[in-house]
Amino acid sequence: MPEDRDWEAYKVPPTRTPVSERTTSVPNPVNFFQTAFSYVIDAPVTFVREWVERWQGKNNFYYYHQKFRRVPDLSECLEGDYLCYYEAEAQWRRDRMVDQEIVEIVRERLGACKHREGPNQFQNCAKEMELLAQVTKAYQDRYGDLGVHGNARTCLMKQKHRMMEERKAAQEKESE
Repeated sequence: MPEDRDWEAYKVPPTRTPVSERTTSVPNPVNFFQTAFSYVIDAPVTFVREWVERWQGKNNFYYYHQKFRRVPDLSECLEGDYLCYYEAEAQWRRDRMVDQEIVEIVRERLGACKHREGPNQFQNCAKEMELLAQVTKAYQDRYGDLGVHGNARTCLMKQKHRMMEERKAAQEKESE
C-alpha cells in the first residue's frame, strides 16, 4: 500500500458520538461522587479484604482432612448416657457415608473398566465385578432394610438378629 492515501477515495465515516462541549465552569457532581466513593468506601474495604486474603493465604486449612476420633460403639455406652448415644449416632452416620462413598467409587471403577474394555468387559473386568459384588453385599448386610430413617440403634439390632440367626443355624447344623 502506498503511504500517501487518497482520503477522498477512502472517506472515513463520521463518528456517531457527539463531542461534548462544556459550556459551564461548574464541575460535574458525578465525578465528585465517584471520587469520594472510591476514597471513602472502596479503598478501605479493598485494603482490608486484600489484607485478610494475604493472612488466610499463609494459613491454609483444609476441612476435608479433618480427623474425628473414634468414639465408643452404641453397645459400649452406659445406660442413660445420652452424650455417648449422640456421639455413637454421629459416628455411625459418618461410617455410613464413608461406606456409601466406597461403594460409589468401586461402582465408578467398574463403569470405567467397562467403558474402557468395550466388548471384552466380562473377561477383563472380572476382578472389578467381584469386588463390587463383595462391597455391595457387605453394605447390604450392614445397612440394608434400614430405610432412610435408619439409625445406629436399628443397625445394632439388625446385626444382633443376624448373629442370633447364624448361631441358631449353626446349632441346628450341629444337631443333625
